[in-house]
Amino acid sequence: MKDAIEEAELHVELYEESSPEEVERVIKKLERIIEEEEIKNLFTEEDETRNALLTIHPGAGGTESQDWAQMLLRMYLRWAEDKGFKTEILELQEGEEAGIKSATIRIEGSYAFGLLQGESGVHRLIRISPFDANKRRHTSFSSVFVYPEIEDDVEVEIDPKDLKIETFRASGHGGQHVNKTESAVRITHIPTGIVVSIQNDRSQHKNKATAMKILRSRLYELEREKKMEKMQKFEKNKKDISWGNQIRTYVLYPYQAVRDHRTGVEISQADRVLDGDIDIFLREYLFKRKTGEKTELKEEQPATS
Repeated sequence: MKDAIEEAELHVELYEESSPEEVERVIKKLERIIEEEEIKNLFTEEDETRNALLTIHPGAGGTESQDWAQMLLRMYLRWAEDKGFKTEILELQEGEEAGIKSATIRIEGSYAFGLLQGESGVHRLIRISPFDANKRRHTSFSSVFVYPEIEDDVEVEIDPKDLKIETFRASGHGGQHVNKTESAVRITHIPTGIVVSIQNDRSQHKNKATAMKILRSRLYELEREKKMEKMQKFEKNKKDISWGNQIRTYVLYPYQAVRDHRTGVEISQADRVLDGDIDIFLREYLFKRKTGEKTELKEEQPATS
């Protein structure tokens, strides 16, 4: 932030020699840095500084919901790219016709979990279906869960007796086999019912290690919620992926709008949101959590790039 302020001061001193475009660029850069610093002041827990693990699962509806899940995956990847965060797809199961059955991505960056933690919940899409020959309007649901990535030095006790470990052949789009060996791994934590499946790597050992890492993070998040007496919130996020449980609705027809049901924020440029411009939702969620009040903001355009 110090460098940005010094750069702004320099342009003020050389205002007559600087182009209006250059001055505007510096001002926008400074505004963005100040906004990011304000958001960081909303974080109070060490876990909020961690990298994030984000999983996406489509609800009922087959191809429709699977396509919606893929749209959400693209949205978060675009958001991370714009932030300069590194991403890694840890698990991806493609749908038979289109979309995805599930995905888990790792997002590496400063306060990645803190910024994304409010995205956990059900996301609803309303549009004219590209898969419906009669061009009817469809409603689709997908769930998103965000967990802090924990390092190896964080202790999470897992009793091997509580694990059900299965191996199977990894399959690609349309059920085609990626390889002929049982390299894919599915781990079920019996006490909590948490299931993690990884099949991206050809090595069963690497898939198992990745699955265990994700399982440890999910169990850690579960325990964190218990200690903070927020299990009610956690259970709320685990509701059915269906009508009435959504945190946000994305409308593409008969008009365009994205509305966050927790903060009241509504944006008319749905396409820009789906291209990764979701900072307004992340910011207002954090402000609401801090103040405990519903934001007065009802309509705001996404920031220009």
